[in-house]
Amino acid sequence: MTERGPEGSDTLATYVFAVCRGVDPAAFTGLPGVGREELRALPLGTLTAVVQSVDAADFTDQAWQGRLSDQRELERYARAHHEVVSATAACCPTVPLPLSTLYLDDERARQSLTEEAERFHTVLRRIAHHAEWGVKVYAPEEAADDTVATAPLAATPSERTRPSPGAGLAYLDRKRGIQQRRERHRDEALRIADAVDTEVRVLATAFRRLRPQALQPTGQRPVQVLNATYLVADHRADDLALLTRTLRERTGVRIELSGPWVPYSFVGEV
Repeated sequence: MTERGPEGSDTLATYVFAVCRGVDPAAFTGLPGVGREELRALPLGTLTAVVQSVDAADFTDQAWQGRLSDQRELERYARAHHEVVSATAACCPTVPLPLSTLYLDDERARQSLTEEAERFHTVLRRIAHHAEWGVKVYAPEEAADDTVATAPLAATPSERTRPSPGAGLAYLDRKRGIQQRRERHRDEALRIADAVDTEVRVLATAFRRLRPQALQPTGQRPVQVLNATYLVADHRADDLALLTRTLRERTGVRIELSGPWVPYSFVGEV
C-alpha cells in the first residue's frame, strides 16, 4: 500500500524501489534515485527493501498529479526508479515495486512489506535466475495492387461519362478479390504469430500475450501481429536467441527480440 506523506516541506517519507534477497548495497551506491538522500537497505527479516528518504511534499497527491501531466518529468522519475531496480536485480533476485511506492517512515514501510513477505518469497523463487524477454512479430508487407481504382469508362467521347456494359460487376469482382487476398494475408500473418508464440513458450517458464501496438500516425510501420513477453531462465537465453533467428529464416517475417529485462510482467501474478 502506498501512503502519501504530509504536506510539510521538511518532512521525509520512505520511498521503496524493490524487495530482494541477499543484496549488496554496493550495487546501488552512487545512484541518485528519486530524491536527495542516499539509497539504503532496509532489513525485513530474511528480505531487504531498497529505499530512499525523500521529501514528502514532492510526493503528495497534488504534486504527483502535476508530475503525471509533465511527460518529461514523469520519464525522469521512471528512469531513475528503473535504474535502481535494474542495478539491484543485476546482483540478486529482485521484486520491483511500482513507481511511487511511498510510506510515512521506515517503520511503516517495514510493517507493511513484512506482511507481504510470503508473497515476496514466492515471487523470488519464481524469478530467481530468470529474465523477461519481449518478442514482437510483424506481418509482411502486402504487395501493392492498384488494379482497382474506378470502374473503366467507355472509349467513345459521347459515353465517357458512364461505365461500359459489365464494368461495374467487373470492378466489384476485382475489389472483392483484393479484399479476399488481404484477409488471407492477415490470417497467414496471425497463423505465423501463433506458431512463433507456441515455439517460444517451450523455452519459457511463464508468458504473457499483450495487446499488439497500434500503427504509428504515419502508417508506415508494419502491422504488429504478436506482442508477447516471456520469463526465461538465464541458461536458456542463448537458446532463445538461436530460436528467434531460426524462426526469422523459416517464416521470412520480421521478428524482434528484446531483453533481458527485469521481470516486471511476472511479479504481480502471485
